[in-house]
Amino acid sequence: MKYNEHYSYIIGCRLSNFLWKIVKRWDYLDQDTLGKQLIKSADAISSNIAEGWHRYYKKDKLLFYNYARSSFYEVIDHINKGITRGLISRHEAQVIKELLIQFPKPMNGLIKGAKDNLKK
Repeated sequence: MKYNEHYSYIIGCRLSNFLWKIVKRWDYLDQDTLGKQLIKSADAISSNIAEGWHRYYKKDKLLFYNYARSSFYEVIDHINKGITRGLISRHEAQVIKELLIQFPKPMNGLIKGAKDNLKK
């Protein structure tokens, strides 16, 4: 399997691309404050999975997978702020939620696999 075939990577890419389309419509202040942080943290999910996948040392793999998971939770915080501030519509929030609920299980599996390999 390649890194870009792993379900957590695919979900991360779908999420960041969907959020990009939303943030592009915001005005300058919203883009410059919340928008940039949201996009950077969303992009970091799949980027850290890709980087971790290609690390030679297992501890490095685990580190980058944990970065990806941390970025996921950062995205949730930014999305909640976007909803509260009226920047993300109800429909958009529902699509985002459907992507978010799919992410933890495959990501935790990736992290568990890296941890299990460390013990060997």
